[in-house]
This record gives sequence, C-alpha cells and structure tokens, in this order.
Amino acid sequence: MSWTEWFLFILLIQIVHFLGTWKLYKVAGRHAWEAAIPIYNAVILMKIINRPWWWTILLFVPIVNLIMFPVVWVETLRSFGRNSTSDTAFVLITLGLYIYYVNYTQKVVHIKDRSLKPRTSTGEWVSSILFAVVAATIVHTYFMQPFTIPTSSLEKTLLVGDFLFVSKYHYGARAPMTPISFPMVHDTIPVVKTRSYLPKPQIPYFRFPGFQEIERNDIVVFSWPVDTLIDINPGTMRGSVQKPIDKKSNYVKRCVGLPGDSLEVRDGYVYINGQQNELPDRAKLQFGYQFATSKPLNPKFAAEQYNITDLYPLDDPPSYRVFQTHMTDEEYEKFKNYPNLDTIVKTGAPKGQFTKSVFPYDANYQWNNDHFGPIYIPKAGATVAITPESLPFYKRIIEVYEGSEIGIDNKITQSGTQIMLNGAALTEYTFKMDYYWMMGDNRNNSQDARTWGYVPFNHVVGKPVFVWMSWNTNGKGIANKIRWERMFTTVGGSGEPVSYFKYFLIAVIAWFGFDFFRKRRKKQKG
Repeated sequence: MSWTEWFLFILLIQIVHFLGTWKLYKVAGRHAWEAAIPIYNAVILMKIINRPWWWTILLFVPIVNLIMFPVVWVETLRSFGRNSTSDTAFVLITLGLYIYYVNYTQKVVHIKDRSLKPRTSTGEWVSSILFAVVAATIVHTYFMQPFTIPTSSLEKTLLVGDFLFVSKYHYGARAPMTPISFPMVHDTIPVVKTRSYLPKPQIPYFRFPGFQEIERNDIVVFSWPVDTLIDINPGTMRGSVQKPIDKKSNYVKRCVGLPGDSLEVRDGYVYINGQQNELPDRAKLQFGYQFATSKPLNPKFAAEQYNITDLYPLDDPPSYRVFQTHMTDEEYEKFKNYPNLDTIVKTGAPKGQFTKSVFPYDANYQWNNDHFGPIYIPKAGATVAITPESLPFYKRIIEVYEGSEIGIDNKITQSGTQIMLNGAALTEYTFKMDYYWMMGDNRNNSQDARTWGYVPFNHVVGKPVFVWMSWNTNGKGIANKIRWERMFTTVGGSGEPVSYFKYFLIAVIAWFGFDFFRKRRKKQKG
C-alpha cells in the first residue's frame, strides 16, 4: 500500500470510530464532534477511559497497536459499566464493532473515576503480561534486538553460538513494513512452525534518523536480499515463498564496500579503489586449506596447540591424516611447522576460472570467490550507463530493490543490444538508494555478496554492539559449554575483547541488596 492508500485507510478508520462512539463521547460529557477529529479523538478517549494520553502514541505504533486496540476496546466498555465476561468476549470477537451495539441500543452511564485495578488476580496477570509485551516489542523493534550467530562466516571474529544485542538506533531504526505480525517473532512462530505474519497490507519503507552512517568494516545485520526460503535453519532449508523486506532472514557480515566504491577481490583479499582494505585488529581473516599429515592428527590437539577448530577429515577413520580447514595467516604460519605435516595447500580458485554461482552469474565475467571484480557499488543519485555488458549488475536493482519491493512495476526486456524499461529505451539509470558490499571474514566458507550481490540500505537492520552470551555446542558439561570469556564483551573496539561480566554481576547484586534494604526500611516505617 502507498502512503496515499494508508491515509485513506486511516481516514476510513476514523469514520468507523466516529460512527461507533459519538454517543458515548456525549454520555461522558464531551462533544460529539470530538469523536471525529483524528488523533485528537484518541487523546479525548484516553481521558474518557481514565488512561494516560501517551497511550495514543501506542495506537499508531505498528505491531504494538495490534495489542493496544483490543485493550482500548475493552477499557471503553468498562468505562461505561460493561464489565462482564460476555461483553469482553463480544468486543474482541467482533473486532470492536460490539461498541456500535452499546453506542446505539444501550443506556449507559460514564464511570469517571472507576478503579483501574483488575478485579481478579488473573486479570492482573493478563494486564502485566500485555504491557510487558508492549514494552519489549517497542525495545525490540526500535532500539535493541537480540540476535544469534548461526554460521561461521565471521568465525573467530564472532563465533557460532554468540548471542548479540543489535542496535537499531545507530543507523536509524527501520519501522515495521508488515503491520499484521506476531510481536517479537520474525518470520516463523516457534513450535507450531507457521508464518508469523500476513504479507499484506504493507507499510511503505520508512527509517528513523540514525546518529551514524555505515562505515567501512562495520559488522552489520541486514535482511538477506534474496531470501525466499520458508525455513532457513541449517539442515532444514526449504521453500520457497515471497517475503516482505522486514521478514527476510537476518544475516550478519562485514561491510567492506561502501556506496560509490570500486571493489575487487584478489586472491581472497579485498581492494577498494585499487588499495588493499585494512581490516581492524579484531578481524580474523581466514582462508581455506587442505593438508595431509604423516601420522593421525588429534582434533583436540590441533585446537589446543594451533587454534584450529573446524577440521573436516577427508579420509576414513581411523586414519584421519587428510583434512580441510580454515585458518588465519598467523595460524597458517604456526601450523606449517607442525612436525608431522606432509603437505598443505590453499584451496582457492585460480584467476580466470568461472564460477556460475558467483555474481553477476555471467560468463562474460570470468570471476570466482577468490578473484572477483572490479565492480562498482551504486550510490544514491549516481547515474550509470545501461548496456548489455552492465545490465547483469543492475537488473535486480532496477526491477526488484527499486521496483517491485517498493511497489513499482519495473520490467526490463532486451532485444539484441536494445534494452527497454517498461517499454521505453533504457540507456542510463540513476539510483534511488545506497548499496553496500557485505562479506564474511572466513573467505572460503561464507555465502556473501559474492554470491548474491548488493545489499540495499532499506535492508539494513542494525549494528551488533554487545555479546551477552556465548554457547559452545561442542563443550562438555554446562561450565564448558559457556564461553565465559566472551560474555558481556563489545563487538567493536580494538585489542582483545574484554569481558564485563563480573561488573554486571556486581551491579545486579548491588541492585538486589539496595532493593531488599529499601523494602525492609519502608516496612519498618509502615
């Protein structure tokens, strides 16, 4: 839906509200016309039902309003003495239209100073849970979202099993585009494994202002641009389905290319505008290797002595002498001196070898994951020539990212060397959005922009800022499954990550101690 369509829809809601409540407004001592003025009518309604004015704001927050509207319907009835279970059930089942019945057929009295305390313990629990969900949804949507590292594409920088807090406000929170959605659930409801949202209607893309732009080498969480999988969990990938932007699976990669850059990959290393990209000291760049040993290699020994944690045997037990792995340059330099090492080779593709699965999937560009580009990263407002040679890079941008995903029916056709956009000749194109190039540090074990191309800015979710928990599935026993040294560490910064877990524990103990003595003192005074 466009903004115009949403405006008309909201106007229709206002008309429905006015027709169903104007008599109740009069019973409450207000004027009938006050029920007809958008936003103002909600503020007045909050006074009528004896609730704070800021509830009005919650009625306009996507997803949160799915909870607040039913609450307001029930509160409206109770403010006019309709407290029965049947009244509550009817107003919920009829999506608020039961208020019409009360408005036009029942003689009611406004209870101005009614008690807001639930009459039963069950009601109190329900009320507490509802507003806990509202608060958590606001935080989750607009400020901070928990995220789990599911793959090893950033291994040794971020580990599989790291639980992150992702800041939405650094780059500006993206407002929900799918308004009818289960709170705090992404694309699938756990346990029942069913879609957590209705794909229509859609709210046009809007992002709140951020306080910083994406910088080179930032680790970024974003909606996977080409996601059409119903279930993306490893081992259960299945699908396909068309997903709204904000319901695509979340990925985390390092942003190595910014809008306007010329990017190239040479032997796995990234070059920006001809200069090799310098990664921060916390980045652990890894490459794939195959090696053979003269004697069987114990994986535990390799992990303890050489920090090699992802060994994949290529021969049958009990030999275990041929392996595939991924190592940093420092680990390689150390491991090549291993006494029982026979051979070790880097497992990259040579320059000029064409890989069909590498962007832009065109045999005219003999590229692979290790030798790629140069490629231009589009910048908003920049204009490029559209030719048969350049079209593979920009076709998806024009048709999908700046077309169907934002409600524009763009269709490109080609006849020989002539390219048409919606029936008109297309010789150049000016980009509407910024685009980014996202890659993993584990260069030979990462599905990233080399596979699916550019990431539009409207797909950006946020910036990981904090590791609050880290779980090692290979550890034995609870104590060894938790990576204690990674708990409460920052994602950014220089030097080795420092855990602030002990300070967190001290703060929690201090708070509970303060709260205990505060309540004890209050009780003694009472």
